[in-house]
Amino acid sequence: MCGITGYIGYRDAYPIVINGLKRLEYRGYDSSGIMMYDGKAMNLSKTKGKVADLEFIVNNEEKRKAGKIGLGHTRWATHGVPNDTNSHPHFSEHGDLAIVHNGIIENYDTLKKELTRRGYTFKSDTDTEVLINLIQEVKKNNKCKLGKAVQIALTNVVGAYAIAVFDITKPNELVIAKLGSPIAIGVGKENSEFFVASDASPFIEYTKNAIYLEDEELAIVKVGKDIEVRKIMDDSMVDTNIQTLKMSLEQIEKGGYDHFMLKEIHEQPKAIIDTYRGRMLPDQGIIKMSGVDDHLAKFLNADRIIIIACGTSWHAGLVAEYLFEDMARIPVEVEYASEFRYRNPIVTSKDVVIAISQSGETADTLAAIKLAKSKGAFVFGVCNVVGSSIARETHAGSYTHAGPEIGVASTKAFTTQITVLSLIALKLAKEKGTLSTSAFQNYLRTLAHIPSQIEQLLKIDDTVKEIAAAYKDAKNCLYLGRGFNFPVALEGALKLKEISYIHAEGYPAAEMKHGPIALIDENMPIFVIATNKGHYEKVVSNIQEIKSRSGKIIAVVTEGDTQVKEIADHVIEIPETLEALTPLLTTIPFQLLSYHIAVMLNKNVDQPRNLAKSVTVE
Repeated sequence: MCGITGYIGYRDAYPIVINGLKRLEYRGYDSSGIMMYDGKAMNLSKTKGKVADLEFIVNNEEKRKAGKIGLGHTRWATHGVPNDTNSHPHFSEHGDLAIVHNGIIENYDTLKKELTRRGYTFKSDTDTEVLINLIQEVKKNNKCKLGKAVQIALTNVVGAYAIAVFDITKPNELVIAKLGSPIAIGVGKENSEFFVASDASPFIEYTKNAIYLEDEELAIVKVGKDIEVRKIMDDSMVDTNIQTLKMSLEQIEKGGYDHFMLKEIHEQPKAIIDTYRGRMLPDQGIIKMSGVDDHLAKFLNADRIIIIACGTSWHAGLVAEYLFEDMARIPVEVEYASEFRYRNPIVTSKDVVIAISQSGETADTLAAIKLAKSKGAFVFGVCNVVGSSIARETHAGSYTHAGPEIGVASTKAFTTQITVLSLIALKLAKEKGTLSTSAFQNYLRTLAHIPSQIEQLLKIDDTVKEIAAAYKDAKNCLYLGRGFNFPVALEGALKLKEISYIHAEGYPAAEMKHGPIALIDENMPIFVIATNKGHYEKVVSNIQEIKSRSGKIIAVVTEGDTQVKEIADHVIEIPETLEALTPLLTTIPFQLLSYHIAVMLNKNVDQPRNLAKSVTVE
C-alpha cells in the first residue's frame, strides 16, 4: 500500500533512496518523505504530493542529501489525510528515533490514549507516530537496545506492518520487522551495505541477493555483520534464507513507452509465452505443472474448487469458473476474498481453494487463505511475485511469470492469470477424461498461437484511438458480454473507471433487460463483446434492442463478421480462436481504449487517484 526504501552502507544514501521511491511510487503517491543521517543529525524532508515534489524540496538544500544512511517513504493514506505532517518518516517525541511504516495499527487509538496519559504529545494523525513513540517508551522503561524495544513494542500491536526503524544513538544499524505487509532486505557483498524496500525494485542494480522477512520476524542489520533475524513473539533465532533475484533493471523501466501501462499492454505476448513456456508442450500433447502434478489427487477428488481474489484477479477467477466447469466438470465458486473471510464460509478438507493475486501480498486474500487452511482445505496460489507472502502461505502454486507490473491498472497480470488457469483446467480435463485427446491437443495448439494473435491485435491502436476520441467525454458506459466474456465486460468497465474516472458497469448481456436498459439513450456508449462463438445470435438480439433505443454500439467481433457490422456504430475485430480462449483477445481492445481515453483526458495513467498497486491493508 505504501512504499518503503532504506539504505545503510558506504555509498551516498540519497540517490539510492530517492530513486527507490520513484520506483515504488506505484504503491502510494499522495505524499512522500525522506530522512538522511549525516553523521550528526537526522535531516527530515517530507511533503504532500509526488516524489518529484519531494525531490524539488531536497534539491534546494544540499545538506538534506548528506549521509550514508537514509529512510524514504511514499504514502497511500490510511490514518490521517494526505499532508506534509502526516507524511513519513516520523520521529519519536524525543527526536532519537525515526520510522517508516506500511500497514495499519488497528489498536493505535488505545495505545495513543495510554501514551498521552504518560505525557506524550502527537503532531500527526497517523498510527505510525503512535508506534514510534511506543517504541521510544519501551526503550526508555526497559533500558534496552533498539532491536529489543521494537520487538517488545510489536507484541503489543494489533494490525499489519512492515517497518524500518533508525536510532540516532545506534547509528550503525537499522531494525526491520514484518507482519502482513511485504519487506525485502538487499544484502551487499560481504555485508558491506544493506538495502530495505517494499519490493526488490529499488536496489536491483546494486545487489541480486535479498532476504524476504516472514510474518512476525524482526531483523537487525549492521554494516559488516551478518543479519540477525528473530521471531518477534518468542525471540527465537531464524536461519536467514538469501534468495537470488531474477528481476532485471530493464524490466522496471519504461523502455521508450510513454507509460508503464502501455508498455505492459504490449508486453502481453511475451508474458503469456513466459507463462506457458516449459509447462505446455503442444507437439507432445503435454502440460507439466509441478504444483498441480504433485497434488493431482487433491484436484481430481475435490468436491469443488473455491476461487478467492480481489479486483482484476477476481475477474480472472470468474473466467476460470467457466474453464474448470466447462472442461474439467468440477464445480466452482468464485468469492471476493474480503467477503469470504467474514461470512463464516462452509469449507472442508474436500475443497481446493485457489487464491489469485498479482502481487502475492493482497491482505484480504492472505487472510482468506489462512481461514481456508484452518478449515482443512488444500490451498493453491496463483501469483506473479516470486517469494511473495501468498507464495509462501499456500500449500502449492504456480507463478504467472508476467514480470514486474508497475502500472496500477493490471493488464498483463490478467491475461497471464487466465493463461495459468487455462493450463490447470486443461490438465485436469485430460486427467479426468472430460476432454477428448483431439480436443485437448487442439486447445494446446490454439493457446500457443494466442501471443502472435495479440501482436496482430495490438496493431489496431489507431482504430481504438478514434473510438476513444469519440467517447472520451461520456459520463457513463455499459460493457456487455456473455459466457466466457462476461468477466471481460466487468474487467473492461473496471479499467475505464480506474484510470479515466468515467463511471462504467459490466453486465451479462441478457441482464440488460432487467434494469440497465433504462439508462440507454443517444448519449450512452455500450461496449459489447459479440464474437462468433457461444451465444452470438443472442448477443446480436441484445444489440438490436440497444439500437432501437438510440444507444451507441461499440462491438468487439470476430474477423469477417458481417451481421454486427451492419448494426454497430464502431467495430473492433479480433482473430479467430476457440471460445474458451477468447478472453485473452477480447480484453486487449478494452485495455487500449481505457488507456487512450485516460491520456486524452490528461489523467495520470500509471498512478490513478486514490488507488495503489498492492492493497496490503484491509
